Amino acid sequence: MAETVPVRCPVCSRDHLYAPTPYPCACGAPLAPPMLRGAPPERITHRTWTDDWVTVGCQECGRQDQWPQPELGCPCGTVLRIPVRPVSAPLPASPAATSARAFVRPAPVPLPRTVTAARPTFRPVTIRTARDAVTAAARYLKWLGFRDVVQPEVRPSSGIDLRGPGLVAQVDPSTRPATLRDVECLWLNGLNISAASVFFSLAGYAEDATYRADRLGIPLFVLDLTGSPQPVNGPADELISTGA
Repeated sequence: MAETVPVRCPVCSRDHLYAPTPYPCACGAPLAPPMLRGAPPERITHRTWTDDWVTVGCQECGRQDQWPQPELGCPCGTVLRIPVRPVSAPLPASPAATSARAFVRPAPVPLPRTVTAARPTFRPVTIRTARDAVTAAARYLKWLGFRDVVQPEVRPSSGIDLRGPGLVAQVDPSTRPATLRDVECLWLNGLNISAASVFFSLAGYAEDATYRADRLGIPLFVLDLTGSPQPVNGPADELISTGA
């Protein structure tokens, strides 16, 4: 299993426990970026695609490769970059590192205990482009139970990236937190066709946007570069719990 590290949000002082998602190396061994314990997280206010990757070395075969930088979405809307130990730094001995080699599949996205029926493991899509972000969100919505989720070839002026029966969803791949206006526009689009609204963002949400989404019942998710959405408000937790 991937190591777990405590993380405190520098904005709202919430405490979290974070474990990076492991992915299989080319040799088949599970591989996750090693966490740098004791280092403070960095608030993400600006993104560049080239800076969001880290080098990770496999203890099994010695291969080094590029992996998405670990990130954590706080319920306050802040997105945090979790420090990673440089690949050249010595690794501490750990019995868990040996036993973890028996697992070759990515760890499933954790679900609340209220889920009554187990879902299959969610398989994310690594995000390198804005289009990848939309694809990752579409796959996640289908995993939640929404049917016939489609994305237009050209993004419409309404900003709605994904549609399905009774569903509209927006995916914001920009480097700025989603705003109050973004959330309200999505809600109005859903209201006009009596559809549920879901929002995905790479850079998190402004505080007033999160507050408004809570009042409107709009699930908010933060996408990290592994393509694994994380809930950041109550409606998102409820959607994961109940499904579509």
